[in-house]
Amino acid sequence: LGKAALEEQQQPPPQPNGGSPAAADWSPPPGPERDGPGLRRSTESEVYDDGTNTFFWRAHTLTVLFILTCALGYVTLLEETPQDTAYNTKRGIVASILVFLCFGVTQAKDGPFSRPHPAYWRFWLCVSVVYELFLIFILFQTVQDGRQFMKYIDPNLGVPLPERDYGGNCLIYDPGNETDPFHNIWDKLDGFVPAHFFGWYLKTLMIRDWWMCMIISVMFEFLEYSLEHQLPNFSECWWDHWIMDVILCNGLGIYCGMKTLSWLSLKTYKWQGLWNIPTYKGKMKRIVFQFTPYSWVKFEWKPASSLRRWLAVCGIIFVFLLAELNTFYLKFVLWMPPEHYLVLLRLVFFVNVGGVAMREIYDFMDDPKFHKKLGQQAWLVAAITATEFLIVVKYDPYTLTLSLPFYITQCWILGIILVLTWTAWRFFIRDITLRYKEIRRQKQEHKYEKDKCLSNGDGHSSILDEQNGNKLRERKL
Repeated sequence: LGKAALEEQQQPPPQPNGGSPAAADWSPPPGPERDGPGLRRSTESEVYDDGTNTFFWRAHTLTVLFILTCALGYVTLLEETPQDTAYNTKRGIVASILVFLCFGVTQAKDGPFSRPHPAYWRFWLCVSVVYELFLIFILFQTVQDGRQFMKYIDPNLGVPLPERDYGGNCLIYDPGNETDPFHNIWDKLDGFVPAHFFGWYLKTLMIRDWWMCMIISVMFEFLEYSLEHQLPNFSECWWDHWIMDVILCNGLGIYCGMKTLSWLSLKTYKWQGLWNIPTYKGKMKRIVFQFTPYSWVKFEWKPASSLRRWLAVCGIIFVFLLAELNTFYLKFVLWMPPEHYLVLLRLVFFVNVGGVAMREIYDFMDDPKFHKKLGQQAWLVAAITATEFLIVVKYDPYTLTLSLPFYITQCWILGIILVLTWTAWRFFIRDITLRYKEIRRQKQEHKYEKDKCLSNGDGHSSILDEQNGNKLRERKL
């Protein structure tokens, strides 16, 4: 942090209205962004904080424990247990999850984010654990039992549902339909269009890099082309792929996301306690800014700087694409309609945990000496993505093993060869070539110095003679 910020952090904040000093109780606000001076990277913004530590930021472990104990005591002593086994089972599972969430929100380790409150991000960390355990349970069931188990969550599930085909008539202007020649376009404008836009807007805030976002966006369209023989809803018109998805929905979302990132990187991060702000307008502005980041770190992935970073970026892109595919394959194998609330909840879940996971991955890549292990949220996201894929493999291996069309296979083989060739050239052949040129340059310089020495006639270099003369003068002195 800057010098002014350090001076503010080293002293307790002044008390308004002549109150008594609180130096003994003062501590910086929670959050890993306040880990101390000298830890701020060049890509991280400076933060000025008056150090106000109000009731909002304090731990409430005893309060939560008291409320939880009272609730359990009420259920035990004052409620009559119903004689419905299925209802009691559901109720017991929900209560167990709630108790675990209460424990995690108050006791789990903080992540890299602290706004709007560290407890919010601890909550989603615990939800990640619960979701991973649920996926493990589904993975260990038979295919029939796993699909029928979804009926316990929603009685309408457990029934095979046909996938909608987005292909068919791909004419932008259909002269055969005199009533509405543009009906094909209007048919594609469903609720998934704004979902695409907001999804890529939020993904841009997670990744914080235009090139990576565009690569993931374009590669997913290629994946839809490649896998449309497995899932019918991957079959879309060409203009639906490239105009509506890549350019309009995804492209506009990425553009708005980059504009937001630019604003966040230029924003001044100066924080005051709510009660230290004199005006009501300032208080309202402070409340709104509570939902913005405490500080900002600009992501510089630099994939071509080293083989380690290149493989890490490729791995991030791979996991992103796999998580995107899991969205479609999971609802296909578990018989969930696209508009079901569980599909939406999964997307909301990944929106909240994805940003934390990306920050932890970037910290692990950018500063491995300080961040010696992968963050807890990033670890869970990777485990969840892998478990979801294993469920898809177990529940419908036939669909996954449908062979790719020959021309699709050729395209992917060509793409993989190009990537491997570039990797070998950039990190092996190019380095060997540069090293050889450097050695050759050093040899030429050595040969030049040797020839210069011989040109003096006595076999000694003028530089050496000058150095010897300097040594003699030093001895005389």
